[in-house]
Amino acid sequence: MDTKQLEALISECLRDFYERRLQKLNKLKLRSFLSRKNPYLFRALGIQKAPEIIERVLGDYLSASDETMFGDAFFEPIARIASGGKVSDAEGVDFVLESPQRITAVALKSGPNPYNASQKKRQTQEFLAVRNRLYKMQKQFDPVLGHAYGRRKSEPTKDRVYRDSSGQAFWAEITGDPDFYLKLIRLMKDTPSKHRKEYSSAWDAAINRFTAEFVRDFCFKDGSIDWEKLVHFVSAEKR
Repeated sequence: MDTKQLEALISECLRDFYERRLQKLNKLKLRSFLSRKNPYLFRALGIQKAPEIIERVLGDYLSASDETMFGDAFFEPIARIASGGKVSDAEGVDFVLESPQRITAVALKSGPNPYNASQKKRQTQEFLAVRNRLYKMQKQFDPVLGHAYGRRKSEPTKDRVYRDSSGQAFWAEITGDPDFYLKLIRLMKDTPSKHRKEYSSAWDAAINRFTAEFVRDFCFKDGSIDWEKLVHFVSAEKR
């Protein structure tokens, strides 16, 4: 893949990422994300302004989903296309690379955070299921848990059939280009700033919309926050 092709792919994936962010923001309902936050903490912090609560709650909620959306819209398609991989229909595997001697099955994570025990077990089971399906091909099977950034690296163990590969090492392995990880950020150029303008307008509108709803439902007539009503909404036993 030459530089122009990669730049075009990066631009397309960024557009998809921002479209997903806008869709999520526009579909959100106040009560769906407010119910997951800690009203006691807000009270303890001395927050008295409805817009401040909304900005914190909405920001926390969306930032948690941004990592997943970015992985799905940006890292995964670029990794698959740039490596020449084939989309996998197997659960837990994003794409497969095949050479005359080897089949490399890749499950791609956005970041380097380690799996817990149950996640490791599930990922191992998913890789084993793929290996069993490909057994008749009589090729070496190499399952990889790729991390789009970071430095995490590990070899398989008796309890974990896959290896970890991250950051520069991961991108170089699947593309053959040791500088690919740098090109990903270099070739974004000014594309993010173009999309951010539209997103910022939608964000401001959402803050205004949710603030008005919060004031209506969780504030006294004088505008002060009705903390007990907010706590009741979050924590009261359902009857």
